Amino acid sequence: MKISNVFIGIFAVVALCSCNVQKRIVYLQDAKNQDMVTMVENGQIRIKPLDKLKIIVSSKDPELAAPFNMTSTYNSLAADTRITSSVNGEQSLQVRTVAPDGTLDMPIIGMIQCEGRTRSELAKEIADKIREGGYISDPSVNVQFADMKITVMGEVSRPGQYDIIHDEITVLDALALAGDLTIYGVRSEVAVIREVDGKSVVTYLDLRSKDMFSSPCYYLQQNDIVYVKPNRYKAATAEINQNRTFWLSLVSSLVSVSTLIISIISLTK
Repeated sequence: MKISNVFIGIFAVVALCSCNVQKRIVYLQDAKNQDMVTMVENGQIRIKPLDKLKIIVSSKDPELAAPFNMTSTYNSLAADTRITSSVNGEQSLQVRTVAPDGTLDMPIIGMIQCEGRTRSELAKEIADKIREGGYISDPSVNVQFADMKITVMGEVSRPGQYDIIHDEITVLDALALAGDLTIYGVRSEVAVIREVDGKSVVTYLDLRSKDMFSSPCYYLQQNDIVYVKPNRYKAATAEINQNRTFWLSLVSSLVSVSTLIISIISLTK
């Protein structure tokens, strides 16, 4: 009877530990089947100063669209790196950099304010200006990000910087690109670091809760940094390893010094 009680006690402890571990690592613990979750309204990425954009203007008559895809003589000077071009087949892809004041210099139609706009909004304005200027009656404008990146750091399988080519990338997408969190990653406090008005703003998301879907940082913006901190077990292990390395190095140095001293004493005899 006593042995049975011991086994029951051990089983209870193991079950309790398993539950605690599950609470630490399982995502969306408060979500139920068919739950209606409130999402952030718009996950489209907004254009910021110094963003690099690929802008292609096309038409049924390619000759009419060609001037809008050209690099001007002024902008092609080595001193001005705001515009570069590369040829892909028969079409020239213009990579244009948004100025620090949020404007974009387009051939023929001139300056356009694009800060805070989405790619589709900017494309529409460029097409409208071309049409209103009487240059092309049927302009089609395609705007793409040329160098949009996000960084994933900390307790993930593949930390690093990742190129993004589409809108509405979520923090879950970013973590999937990085191979998901390791078992040591803290899922309750995943940090998204975002530059806002020249300052770094840190927002924490709890991946265990469906509330993360309503966070303003659930959808990532260009140059966001996602950081997953280690749990206390990983931190403690790292500290122990660091201390062990220090003491081994110290002992090794002392042994080397002692050997040198003994050698010098032996030579002087």
